[in-house]
Amino acid sequence: MIEREDDGYVAVLRLAHGPVSAMDIELCREIDATFHALASEPVRAVVLTGTGPTFSAGVDLRRYLDGGPSYVAAFLPALSAMLRAAFEFPKPLVAAVNGHAIAGGCVLAMCADVRLAAEGPGRIGVPEIKVGVPFPRVPLEIVRYAVGDVTARKLIIGAATHRPEAAAALGIVDEIVAPEVLQARAVAEALALADDVPGDTFATTKAQLRRDHVERMERYADEELEVTKLWDVRSGDGWTDGYLKAVTRR
Repeated sequence: MIEREDDGYVAVLRLAHGPVSAMDIELCREIDATFHALASEPVRAVVLTGTGPTFSAGVDLRRYLDGGPSYVAAFLPALSAMLRAAFEFPKPLVAAVNGHAIAGGCVLAMCADVRLAAEGPGRIGVPEIKVGVPFPRVPLEIVRYAVGDVTARKLIIGAATHRPEAAAALGIVDEIVAPEVLQARAVAEALALADDVPGDTFATTKAQLRRDHVERMERYADEELEVTKLWDVRSGDGWTDGYLKAVTRR
């Protein structure tokens, strides 16, 4: 599900779970475990990228629909834990967004300290509410941290996906680069972050910047009951199934 190669003291992680690295329980748990392990390894920085034309297409909606409420009960905690592991990772993290980064895939990229996107037709955005489901608190806070409250509102309520240039203008990604140099640039950015700042100083500063959002993730955990209820409803009332059929016909 995750391919790894080390470039010096930078670990390059490549999502490789099916054709579009859709997020199911297994992938979420694998990403979660990988980031926790890397926190205690000697590597000093991480690059996260995808495979082919897709970084990640977000939640595996077919698996969600097939699994129903019992799947939701296990999946949503796994999704939030995975995103927190990436968001709170204490070392430099660079996202090399090689193509489509939709919904949870976009949020995962937003966990990074630096976000680079490849030129091309890839779409980036958070269309969750069109799918019919609300954001759990963890991804909501990650979007707010990444782009600020005003833009977060526009992205979440607008529920659009954007070409890389528009995504950069909105602050979803920091820079657009040629696809053939994306990974090399991402490794260079990771090396710079690791070389220019002592690791303990970087980790402390990163935690300070993200502290308010992490605290809100915990403070509003009671929202998850209502969030889970609505995911349960959408798994069986036809809305999400209709959305999936519409987008896969395009």
